[in-house]
Amino acid sequence: MKSTRLRVILAVAAAGAALTACSPGQAGTAAVVGGERISTGELDSSVKEYEQALAKANVSPADLQFPGSVPQVVLFQLATAKQYTKAAERQGITVTEAEIDQVIAASGGETQHEQRMLQQAVAPSHSREFTKAGLMLTKLMAKYGGGADEAALQRGQAQAIKDLQAVKVTWSPRYGTLNNNRSEQSPQLFVDAGRFGAIPPAEQAQ
Repeated sequence: MKSTRLRVILAVAAAGAALTACSPGQAGTAAVVGGERISTGELDSSVKEYEQALAKANVSPADLQFPGSVPQVVLFQLATAKQYTKAAERQGITVTEAEIDQVIAASGGETQHEQRMLQQAVAPSHSREFTKAGLMLTKLMAKYGGGADEAALQRGQAQAIKDLQAVKVTWSPRYGTLNNNRSEQSPQLFVDAGRFGAIPPAEQAQ
């Protein structure tokens, strides 16, 4: 299960440098990505859906060894998907529904794909959105020559990170202080529970 936890970290590593810990000023805001607000209501709904999907699959969040509470990890993934998408769109990158369908088919179909997304803290209703974001980031790196060889891959990643840094992400402090020095030894997404104390259950978050 440790590898599952690390996949969540590695999947968003390129975006990590672009994330900041400033607080959105609007009440009821969980995060703001490039000027687009993620409300606490949207987050609560995603957390509830995600937890229900885990229960249906007979999987406990503890089994997945996520680098934070479920609300923290779900929020992080929602924000990251938006950041990937916005950064790529600014560079003219597009992804078709057919391309998303191809990824899902290659994963063994919708059910199998959603199961893989659950391991990455992605609720079923956000599965296609998250898949699209990953495709857009891949295309963004390829735009800069990433993928041909190791050196080209590193160049593509370096330029993509610059594009991601231009899409600022700010967080409500209730979810903690972002850990900007994440590593395999210190994988936690947030280094504390937030100034409001422990993260409340999704149905109580405001």
